[in-house]
Amino acid sequence: MPRPVKCRKICFYPINSDYGPLDEKEALAINLSLDEYETIRLIDYMKLSQQECALCMKTSRTTVQRIYETARFKLAMSLVEGKRIHIEGGDFHLCKGESCGLGACYLKNIVRELGKKKENQMRIAVTFENGDVFQHFGHTKQFKIVDVENDRISTSKIVDTEGNGHGALAGLLKSMDVDVLICGGIGQGAINALKDLDIKLYGGVRGSADMAIRSYLCGTLLYDPNVHCDHHDHGEDHDCGSHSCTK
Repeated sequence: MPRPVKCRKICFYPINSDYGPLDEKEALAINLSLDEYETIRLIDYMKLSQQECALCMKTSRTTVQRIYETARFKLAMSLVEGKRIHIEGGDFHLCKGESCGLGACYLKNIVRELGKKKENQMRIAVTFENGDVFQHFGHTKQFKIVDVENDRISTSKIVDTEGNGHGALAGLLKSMDVDVLICGGIGQGAINALKDLDIKLYGGVRGSADMAIRSYLCGTLLYDPNVHCDHHDHGEDHDCGSHSCTK
């Protein structure tokens, strides 16, 4: 009887899940699993050894070697045959801030600081800058995280995003057990990622972060259910939160 597959730990979701040639005519795509992506990130990008990679992913070195060789072959096939790569699926679990064995897990301190969310609590995250709701989700450097219990805020903390952006932020929020995100502008890719992770989104919000949280708890938050921001269509100083607001 074959041994059950042990899930490998990944630190966060990739910023983008699709890569490939500019010619969109190629319909067939090569699927790179998230655990395969993680071996490429740790070994080729972070310059870790296969043994160090295995410690980070909570699996054996031989397993990492096999996954890594498969991932490298898929990348080579994409380059040589001009095929698109789609990153999805695999045998993995998302990091919850547990030690990776190298003391390099950036989520560990965040999770320790926030503490474990109780069953009867709701955790809200707000894109944050100088007390206000930051107006571009993918570029936010901080989140204000509040825990709500019996409709009252029990804890409130400011958390740095550690340089992660766009799609990776959705995984960061999931790792922190966030239930609700309040933000300004947000791109469609991040919207999809949040939906897949079952995080409720309230976008197009402006003004004080504290006021936005209080308004949400009172059921009076003004937000845009159709908020969408494609930052590639604007200048660097555009205001992604400039959308019409509805209740």
